[in-house]
Amino acid sequence: MSAPMDVSIKDDTIRLGQFLKLANLVEHGGEAKAVLANEEVTVNGDVDTRRGRQLVDGDIVARGGFSARVVHGEVEDNLPW
Repeated sequence: MSAPMDVSIKDDTIRLGQFLKLANLVEHGGEAKAVLANEEVTVNGDVDTRRGRQLVDGDIVARGGFSARVVHGEVEDNLPW
């Protein structure tokens, strides 16, 4: 699995279903519900099926070989422009 991509959130927490969409690990809420029900998502290495699970700064969410880290506040983008 590749290194997790940092994904910025504005509040202290975010629900797992919302984060899956924000991090582009799913395209829409219906897909989030389905992949969670199929146990395709891990949070910090453990399978989680709860759309409403509250994620906090530093949590790592993974699906299908891609992973994203919850970061509270601004994220440095490392783009050359």
